[in-house]
Amino acid sequence: MQMQEITTKAGYDRWASTYERTPNPVVSLDSRHSVGLLAPKPGERILDAGCGTGRNLGAMLAAGAEPQGVDFSAGMLDVARHSHPGVPLFEGDLQEALPFADAEFDAVLCALLGEHLEEPARAVAEFHRVLRPGGRLVFSVFHPEMAATGMSAQFEDAGEVFKMVAYPYTVDDYAGWVSGSGFADLQRHELSGDEQMVDEVPWASWLVGRPLVLVLTAAKPA
Repeated sequence: MQMQEITTKAGYDRWASTYERTPNPVVSLDSRHSVGLLAPKPGERILDAGCGTGRNLGAMLAAGAEPQGVDFSAGMLDVARHSHPGVPLFEGDLQEALPFADAEFDAVLCALLGEHLEEPARAVAEFHRVLRPGGRLVFSVFHPEMAATGMSAQFEDAGEVFKMVAYPYTVDDYAGWVSGSGFADLQRHELSGDEQMVDEVPWASWLVGRPLVLVLTAAKPA
């Protein structure tokens, strides 16, 4: 089966209806860790930047937080709205001005899309703008070491296989964009494939011990 490269927006629009049913070891690992690092609290205003189908919104709601989401894929947002009615969700490009006021949020989560951004620095600068002083950022990406091998998000639809466009950024690139946007207290968390991931996605056993997710945490100075 021949693989076709597809742009990020077109890809996620096409993948939206089956995304939640597609076994994905990277999503499995990220879902267990990134929201934990975010540590949502009751009453917090949290922006899920690049919320997709809303896979992280449920954990925020369960913690008593007040999440909002933004994504540029109308297809993914349709799924999120069906799964989480009542959560404010907006269509918008993370690399452009976000439709939110300065200092509107207590925290921002941006999970597993940094490698698809052509201008990540613009997105991170917007995250900084919409956070209140003292607010925190959790920014996870497909680990650059694995991305450097040519791996990228891919899916099958109607008998065709599609591979999403991804850019070959490094760990230092991501860290530099976060620090350069004015964030402080930067910490790097490098997550490798594990047995729990294999329990959820059995075919991914070959990824045990390999770096799959990089999570950067930081705070906007108070």
